[in-house]
Amino acid sequence: MVFLIIILTILIGEYLLNLIVDTKNVRYLKTDLPEEFSGYYDREKYRKSQEYLKENTRFGLITDSIATPVTIAFILLGGFNLVDQFARSFHLGMIPTGLIFAGVLMLASQIVAIPFSIYSTFVIEEKYGFNKTTPRTFVLDILKAWVLTAVIGGILFSAVLWFFKEAGPWAWAYCWIAVTLFQIFLLFVAPVVIMPIFNKFTPLEDGELRAAIEEYAKKQDFKLKGVFTMDGSRRSTKSNAFFTGFGRFRRIVLFDTLIEKQTADELVSVLAHEMGHYKKKHILKSIVISILTTGLMFYILSIFMNNRELFAAFRMQHISIYASLFFFGFLYAPIEIVLSIFGNILSRRHEYEADGYAVATYRKPQSMITALKKLSVDNLSNLTPHPLKVFLTYSHPPVLERIRAIRRLVD
Repeated sequence: MVFLIIILTILIGEYLLNLIVDTKNVRYLKTDLPEEFSGYYDREKYRKSQEYLKENTRFGLITDSIATPVTIAFILLGGFNLVDQFARSFHLGMIPTGLIFAGVLMLASQIVAIPFSIYSTFVIEEKYGFNKTTPRTFVLDILKAWVLTAVIGGILFSAVLWFFKEAGPWAWAYCWIAVTLFQIFLLFVAPVVIMPIFNKFTPLEDGELRAAIEEYAKKQDFKLKGVFTMDGSRRSTKSNAFFTGFGRFRRIVLFDTLIEKQTADELVSVLAHEMGHYKKKHILKSIVISILTTGLMFYILSIFMNNRELFAAFRMQHISIYASLFFFGFLYAPIEIVLSIFGNILSRRHEYEADGYAVATYRKPQSMITALKKLSVDNLSNLTPHPLKVFLTYSHPPVLERIRAIRRLVD
């Protein structure tokens, strides 16, 4: 009974927290356009950006308002037990039974999520001029994601089940090591194996932009393993850039939509920012933190493994390792929220440092500022988010704060 109360409190508390924060965020909107964006936003487009935020927020709250009661009902009515009985009906070993149990739950949740994803993509994103996804691409993306989840997730899930079944009290440590090694492996191969499944990556063609990038990289003693354009325009008009991979698989990726809308100096500024993350060892730090938090998660999981009271809360007839992994996820949610807050604080600090690196090394702060403004306008970003929303969920500082920080660097 105690575990049931804790779990229901966590579910309802998380829902109410999101409701309060998102409501505050919408009410915090400023009707007057910030002076910094004068000439970039006109009155109509600024109004459109705020309507985009409101509509996404409403839709998110409606989705949560459906998902939370359904999850609670599924727990109280013994839904997990029904799935477990189905998985056990095949009379297979523990690992195959666990894979069936996990597969049914995850497939069901994915199917339930499809109508919401359709509405978000083909109604909201379409309404505000972002959507370029065709029904065929939408369906293929879902099927590809399912196959990858089944293969990669199935391998990891099976390994975790085997260790907890066979490795005794140190099983959590073996799981930690195995998952960490697998994650590091994916960091190397994802850019050349997994990401191309969804998008086409093309080496940046010769020209003014490539020459400017190569000249800048040479000055920074940064050995380029590849600068690529990604066909982001297949799915959306939104633009972005990112750094991915390690070693000979290291690459910087620019969305084709970004290249269309930015000048060479602005694009090099964006690239310098991404390079700053590498030079400042932000990526390495994030990986180390991820490894440590994964170890913490597995250790706490080992404490609650096969807990009879926890299984009673979910109306389960049988205790199992595979179901323990799912039930632990409900208990771990508050810890995950706290860790994500600290992670976002660190991430925002890293963004400031990467901006500073770009300004200090490329020495064209106005180009960096202009690039940030164009990105914000093109993506209809919220210029004035509520501080609580930023504190809890923003991995990047609000754009106005980034611009002010850049101006302080050059004043």
